[in-house]
Amino acid sequence: MNNNFSKAMNFRHACKVFDDTKKISDEDMRFILEAGRKSPSSFGMEAWKFLVITNEDLKAKLKLACWNQVQMTSCSHLVIVLTGIDSVKVETGIPKQRFARRDMPQDKLEFYLGLYAGHLDKVLSSDENIYSWTVRQTYIAAGNMMTAAAYIGIDSCPIEGFDKAKVEEVLNLDTSKFQLSMVLPFGFRLNKQSSQQREPFDDIVEFIS
Repeated sequence: MNNNFSKAMNFRHACKVFDDTKKISDEDMRFILEAGRKSPSSFGMEAWKFLVITNEDLKAKLKLACWNQVQMTSCSHLVIVLTGIDSVKVETGIPKQRFARRDMPQDKLEFYLGLYAGHLDKVLSSDENIYSWTVRQTYIAAGNMMTAAAYIGIDSCPIEGFDKAKVEEVLNLDTSKFQLSMVLPFGFRLNKQSSQQREPFDDIVEFIS
């Protein structure tokens, strides 16, 4: 099948070196970020935030906390994907606000809030458990942003190679509210893309009827 989505999936790769002379337009960057913003999240909590960094000095400081990887400073835009912590706690009132966007009767709103709190009782019992739950959801948003970027010919590279505490310190994050999930640079490749290496379809996919 040869369509634009398939082309984007074939185009996307973990770009290790960006061309630092090329910059992403504001319009294209917003298109990419919108793909993240509109991504699905558990219970619709949207427990994430995206910091978009173009300041070269700040990128250089963050590079030191990210194994000195060249993508950090050669990219056009550096997106720091944060995962929410306090925003999913019932006592903050934010989950109730999220549910209330559906304009439902009060009794139904309270029902969903109770269902949410009961289902996530163990998850919401500690910041560590919350991080484990919400960080997985940020990967949905990050995946959509990378695919959206590839769709319009822009490269990316998901980075987990970092000192989490140091990155959070450089960014002066209040970790009771947000914590680091992923570092996600965007830009334009400097070198030719290497061939994709993937396991055969039939080894990965099993149909059960």
